[in-house]
Amino acid sequence: MNATTLWESVLAEDIQRYVLHKRALGRKYVTEEAALRLLDRYLCEQQVEDLTAIDSALIEAFLASRHRAPARSFNHLLGVIRCFFGWLVAQERVERSPVQVGPRRTRHRRQPFLFDPPLAKLLLALAGALPDRPKGPKRGNTYRLIFAMMYTLGLRVGEVARLRRGDVDIDSQTLSVSQTKFAKDRLVPFGPRLNKILAEHLAHLKQQSGSLQLDAPLFSFCAGRPINPCTITQTFHHLVSGNPAFAPPPGVAAPRLHCLRHSFAVGTLLRWYRSGIDVGQRLIHLSTFLGHVDPASTAWYLTITAELLDEANERFERFASNRQERLP
Repeated sequence: MNATTLWESVLAEDIQRYVLHKRALGRKYVTEEAALRLLDRYLCEQQVEDLTAIDSALIEAFLASRHRAPARSFNHLLGVIRCFFGWLVAQERVERSPVQVGPRRTRHRRQPFLFDPPLAKLLLALAGALPDRPKGPKRGNTYRLIFAMMYTLGLRVGEVARLRRGDVDIDSQTLSVSQTKFAKDRLVPFGPRLNKILAEHLAHLKQQSGSLQLDAPLFSFCAGRPINPCTITQTFHHLVSGNPAFAPPPGVAAPRLHCLRHSFAVGTLLRWYRSGIDVGQRLIHLSTFLGHVDPASTAWYLTITAELLDEANERFERFASNRQERLP
């Protein structure tokens, strides 16, 4: 079957080429493809048979037909459509973009919840105390290790869930992380404490199965199947929900599993500031470690806490003071 048959509107071939273009750049482009599929279906329903019939009124009618109340959801759909038509203009398929609608105003985004070392230690203790289940042996140790890896290495939940036993190199103390959000495979080093825990985990798996099958999941309760990321998320919320120790302060969102990754990034930046390291030059290193598509994504962490802003301001004031003293 020709791939373009998956699309049926007058834009079928253009959408297919655009999606392939995005994926060639390393984007998974799954939710965006779903948004373009909505547009493709709408054009078919409206019996649009010519590119010139796609004007601003039609695009506005399409957006209105989706009934997306949250501004963030509406803006995502709008952004995908806007970028697609911008690409069509660059390809000289259309003279100008028919997308004239502006984004909706979003509410102030609350600061993510950050786990300091004492809170992280409490979370790991709670995870380690989880009771075993018939289909969940060593449940406490497993979740304790999962959360520890997310907090100390900044891994995404999908990345830690997909790890295989062969991805752990005990000798070189590195982790091979593949199938990431932006299709950027990377090696992640880890320290001796985590190395010891991972070595014990692998030894237990080898004892359990008789051999260490390198392609088998690193974390699994059902033979051959990795723990589902949704299950990991549910377990995390079970541990933190209702616990006063994890109650967010004013202006801070409730703790989410992804906050462990946020905490790693912010903690790393704070240590660099306090050690006198040039954060601007080292930001690319953190970006690579986290598997970000570019350093601009990592730079967002510099602005999310007052503590980081204070450190940055203090650094700038010292710099400005030294410059002033050197002036004639």
